[in-house]
Amino acid sequence: MRVVLGHGASGNAASMKPYVVGFKRRGIDAVAVDLPRGGAEKAVPVFIKTSGRGHEVVGGGQSFGGRVASMAAVEADFGGLVLFSYPLHRPGFPDQLRTEHWPRIKCPTLFLSGDRDPFARIDLLKEKIKLIPNARLEVFKGQGHGLLAVLDQALDVATDFIQKEVK
Repeated sequence: MRVVLGHGASGNAASMKPYVVGFKRRGIDAVAVDLPRGGAEKAVPVFIKTSGRGHEVVGGGQSFGGRVASMAAVEADFGGLVLFSYPLHRPGFPDQLRTEHWPRIKCPTLFLSGDRDPFARIDLLKEKIKLIPNARLEVFKGQGHGLLAVLDQALDVATDFIQKEVK
């Protein structure tokens, strides 16, 4: 089992180091991928090139990287998804949801989100994850768009999810 992580729109693979190191400390192999700037669609093939395909891959990432991983999962048949601060919508535009591909996601999916994230109203996220057959949401109180302040707790939840849900 290997976790492949994409970074946020303003980051790079190096910015995912705390996640990679944290997963490795928990006994889960993890790598980060450098994604091209621009649209998520453009980044999907780059993500898949690094991740490979199949159930031994868990896709994931922070914000933009998680969105790219979720789109890649439709094509690459991942064993699971771990999405940190998924950007459900742009701040202030909760009517423009980024969920078009969600009904085609077949693998177990874990969303980890702060209850103060301007990119994902929690009430909307709770409702919309029902589009994915086997999805669950872990909410972190007081957190915005990014979970570094509670990363150990988030990685504990993610590790438990991977060990129990991903086959």
